[in-house]
Amino acid sequence: MADISVSATSTGSGWTFGVQVAESNGQTRHNVTLSRQDFERLTDGKPTTPETLVRRSFEFLLEREPKHQILRHFDLPAISRLFPDYPVQIRNRL
Repeated sequence: MADISVSATSTGSGWTFGVQVAESNGQTRHNVTLSRQDFERLTDGKPTTPETLVRRSFEFLLEREPKHQILRHFDLPAISRLFPDYPVQIRNRL
C-alpha cells in the first residue's frame, strides 16, 4: 500500500499540489494543478477538500499503473483523457 502525502498551495484560480507517493521500493514526487471550476465539476458538489480529491485521484491512478509511470506534472482533469471512467469513479470515492 502506498503512502500518499499531499500539500496544497492556493492560487487565485485554484490550487497547486505537491504529491509524494512512497512505497517500500522508493518514492516519486508530482506537481498537480486544479482549478476551482474543475474541483466543482469533479466533486459534483460533494463535501470534500481539494487535498482529498487529489489523494483519492492518486489512489485511482495507482490501481491502474505503477507510481513511476504517473506524470510528474499535470492538471488533475487530464486523468480523464487516459482513463475515461475517472470522473464517475472519483465521485464514487468521495
